[in-house]
Amino acid sequence: MTTRVLVTGAAGRIGRAVLDLLAARGDEAVALERNDPGDLPTARVVAGEAGDPVAVRAALEGVDAVIHLAAIATPERLPAEQVFGQNTLATFTVLEQAGLAGVRQVCLASSMAADGLPFAGRELHPAYVPVDEAVPVQAEDPYALSKLVDEETARTMARRHGMGIVALRLPYVGGFEERLDDFAAATAADPGHHARGYWAYLETRDAARACVLALGVPGPGAEVVCVCAPETLAKEPTAELLERFHPGVEIRAPLPGRTVPVDLSKAERLLGFSAEYRLQV
Repeated sequence: MTTRVLVTGAAGRIGRAVLDLLAARGDEAVALERNDPGDLPTARVVAGEAGDPVAVRAALEGVDAVIHLAAIATPERLPAEQVFGQNTLATFTVLEQAGLAGVRQVCLASSMAADGLPFAGRELHPAYVPVDEAVPVQAEDPYALSKLVDEETARTMARRHGMGIVALRLPYVGGFEERLDDFAAATAADPGHHARGYWAYLETRDAARACVLALGVPGPGAEVVCVCAPETLAKEPTAELLERFHPGVEIRAPLPGRTVPVDLSKAERLLGFSAEYRLQV
C-alpha cells in the first residue's frame, strides 16, 4: 500500500533527501513550501506558510503521515521574536491540523541545540556525557527555546489527538560534498569550533532515513530521540576533547576512540536506526 506523506520545508537540505527516499520506496509525497521551486519530485506542491492553517489544511488532503521540517534553523540572522514565534506557530499549526485531519503518524525536526549550548552567549557545559534526551537543558536563545516548545507541543498533540509523534534531535547535517567535508576540515583545524555540538554530525541521507523510520513508531504518544553518527568528525579521541573543552564533565559511559558523546541507544531501540554514511577523518 502506497503511503502519502506531507513534507513541510520540502525544498530544504533534509526535505529534498526525504523526497528522494520516499520516491525510492514507492511512497507519494506532498510538499508544503513558501514558494514552489518547480523541481520537487512530489505528487503535489502547496505554496504557503507552515504556520497558516488554511495552507496546511490544503496540503494535508489525502495525507497519511507528516514529516515537519519547516523552520528557521538558527537564531543568528533574524529577530528573536521571529525565530521563536515562527517556529513554534508552525509546529503547533501543522500538528493541530494533522490531528484534526485524522493523521496519526508525525515526525518533526527538533535539534541537539535544544539543550542550549550551541547558541548560548556564554560558555556552557553539559551536565553529563554521553548526553541523552533527558540531559538538563540550559537554553538561553530563542532557537533552543523554540525547539523545546516544539517537543512539548508534540506531547500535547499526542494526548489531544491520539497521535504518534517523534521529535528528532538532529546535529549538524550536511552532504559530504555539499558542506560536511568543509565543516569537518574547520573542526580539524580548531576542535573548539564544534565543541558545543559535541563534534556530532549526520549525513543528509541518514537524516532523511531517520525521519522516515520515525513514522513507523506506533502511537499514541510523543518521543524525543537523539540521532547522529556514532563517531565524531574530530580527529582527536573524544576523551581528550572532553578534557580540553568540557573539563570536569561527568562521564557516565565509556567513550573509546572517536565515539560521539551522545547516547544513541534510544534511536537504535525505537527506530532501528544507525548511521550508514560516515566521514573518514
